[in-house]
Amino acid sequence: MKKLFFLSILLVFIAACSKDDDTSKSPEPTPPVSEEELPVRAVDISAFPEINAAGTIFYNTAGQKEDFLDILKASGVNTVRLRLWIDPAQGHSGFEEVKLFSQTLRNKGFAVWLTLHYSNTWADPGNQTKPEAWKDLSFDALKKQVHDYTVLISEEIKPEYIQIGNEINSGILFPEGNISKHPNQFLELVAAGVTAVRETHPDSKIIVHFAGLDNADWFFGQVAGIDYDIIGLSYYPIWHGKDLDLLENSINSLASKYNRQVVIAETAYPFTLDYNDWTSNIVGLNEHLIPGYAASAQGQKEYLETIVQMLKGSDAAIGFSYWGAELVAWNGAESTQGSPWENQALFDFNNKALPVLEVFNLQ
Repeated sequence: MKKLFFLSILLVFIAACSKDDDTSKSPEPTPPVSEEELPVRAVDISAFPEINAAGTIFYNTAGQKEDFLDILKASGVNTVRLRLWIDPAQGHSGFEEVKLFSQTLRNKGFAVWLTLHYSNTWADPGNQTKPEAWKDLSFDALKKQVHDYTVLISEEIKPEYIQIGNEINSGILFPEGNISKHPNQFLELVAAGVTAVRETHPDSKIIVHFAGLDNADWFFGQVAGIDYDIIGLSYYPIWHGKDLDLLENSINSLASKYNRQVVIAETAYPFTLDYNDWTSNIVGLNEHLIPGYAASAQGQKEYLETIVQMLKGSDAAIGFSYWGAELVAWNGAESTQGSPWENQALFDFNNKALPVLEVFNLQ
């Protein structure tokens, strides 16, 4: 792998030194990373400002009260992923909150990874709802709105990584950007966001994000002409299968075919099948687990260790983001509007850091 790495660097250097006046060609792909490096060791903690405002206390592995972000930093987390909604009903994950939190994260030494949902709420393969304020725009006006909004975000926050959409398997900004009904419009909308980033903060690495493995090859073939940097994949065993070999093969195949680096943009695993509030958990059955990886603190750690070793063994993988790291049962033990994820967080039911955090330091 090291030979392949140095060969790829040499080829990129030769290409950069050769004169080429064809400005219409695609930019050189980003070079692969070496097997000793895993530059993105991220957590998605988008709900933390709300959880923190409720006075939630967290504890390090020694059981001592400690600042939540300091626990993450000491554990080897170097990047924080945040969702951004346009006009959220409760204000959380909106521009002002995300901008302020991003400043806090930078002061702590984290890189910032923004996920632009282009919606007032969750965007995923089944939901790509336009913001209410954008619903009556013509397509050309909608495309301009995507561009101008992305310019604002890029200029104001200057993220190290930025996603144009979230889990956009089926498209973006429905109905205009439905990939099956309006494929060209879908591409134009994504391109508008990409162009905005390139214009305002070209140092940002642009991620295009797909949930799962099925149809990923077809999808990334559709966006092959888009000027982005990194393939992002969600991988949850409950939804995307329990074959880790298939995950590894998919990562390597997509990276090779589309000349892009790859990041696992979302993943998680339970440390128990129990619950700590009265909100139904998403993962709660043995059938949701990968054989050989128990729903235990050790099983959760072993799952993430396997993912990390897999990524380190790839010439093109740059890292991962653990989703819902902060989602403890913060709203009370009897809350039916609490956390559906507390059994997959990186902190146990006493808000104490779990052994899985040790994996972020594996280099």
